Amino acid sequence: MQFNFDIVLDRRFFGSRKWSKYPPEIIPMWIADMDFPTAPVIVEALHRRVDHPVFGYGVVTNSTNAAVVDYCARRYGWAIEASWIVWLPGLVTGLNVSAATLSSPGDSIVIHTPVYPPFMSAPRNQGRETIEVPLTVAEDGRYQIDFPAFERALTPRTTQVFLCNPHNPVSRVFSRIELTQLAEFCLHHNLIVTSDEIHCDLILEKIPHVPFASLATEVAARTITLMAPSKTYNIPGLCCSFAIIPDLKLRNTYRAGFTGLVPEVNVLGYPVCEAAFRDGEPWRQALVSYLRANRDFIASFLAKHLPETKMTPCEATYLAWLDVSAYSLENPGQFFEQHGVGLVDGGQYSATPGHFVRLNFGCPRRLLEEALQRMTRALAGRWFNRAYNFSALRVQLPLW
Repeated sequence: MQFNFDIVLDRRFFGSRKWSKYPPEIIPMWIADMDFPTAPVIVEALHRRVDHPVFGYGVVTNSTNAAVVDYCARRYGWAIEASWIVWLPGLVTGLNVSAATLSSPGDSIVIHTPVYPPFMSAPRNQGRETIEVPLTVAEDGRYQIDFPAFERALTPRTTQVFLCNPHNPVSRVFSRIELTQLAEFCLHHNLIVTSDEIHCDLILEKIPHVPFASLATEVAARTITLMAPSKTYNIPGLCCSFAIIPDLKLRNTYRAGFTGLVPEVNVLGYPVCEAAFRDGEPWRQALVSYLRANRDFIASFLAKHLPETKMTPCEATYLAWLDVSAYSLENPGQFFEQHGVGLVDGGQYSATPGHFVRLNFGCPRRLLEEALQRMTRALAGRWFNRAYNFSALRVQLPLW
């Protein structure tokens, strides 16, 4: 079956958080929300459910739980049980529940930066300390965990680690060797791991995703794995995610912590999750192929037109981590926004201020090319203005 990822859909008048942030002349490439129509099997599942005109409180079915179990076995060779699954309305909720239930006020949680902002805010929301341990950059440009710095950062009240794998925003897929080293470290220091693996089905290289909890029984006993179909199938607005928690005591503690506070999964979320995991594989493979081509397009474009802009090797996700430090921009996000491209400034991820932006390339190629062209004109205009003290020329082109 052929899927059309080149179609440009106007989302401005449909309550889109992504497209409502900016005026129409700015291309939004900030939030992790793709501009592709989701898989037809998901739309069909929604139609089947909507055809029944009663929308009372939902409950997960055995069939949906079985779809998750089957999917983990098929995709990752990971044997889980349905009883391990704790359903959630979102991954950010899952991080906050981990912080609140698996530690005490005043405890600390380690995160590896730069990282998705809720990793920093979730512990603080719950009165816990966030300890930031910067990732290091290897000679090949890939980020990796700095274990000596990790060791030095621990305190007597460090109880947890938040892991992001594949990593947002640096797009790393941590290898089995790296994850095993992390697991041994956490076992040695008696640390619980909450592993956000929401981008695990968007790997662009021939690298397997290794669920952290699948490494060993003793690792699984101290791990909360957060997953969802939302990023892969572009359905975050349906609010359907889950935690996989093999240890009964840990699972009961986790559940008890959000009773009465966390809303139930959207009644439409369960059927679309099941449809995605049972029947969405052909669409997923086509999506990954298109995203891989978009990533390669960015690399080629930068090499030709913006050689001083460096893209971190992008192993997974649809998020490009761009080093723009060569241009000495005080606020890169704001700079590009003023020239028609809405990116996320790297400072929001606790990266070095003025050095990075994150670009969402989960969009039709035409939008991606236009955004890169605007960035090129912006930087060219900046050097021109510096030399001649002229105002920047903003060229506005219609998207539709």
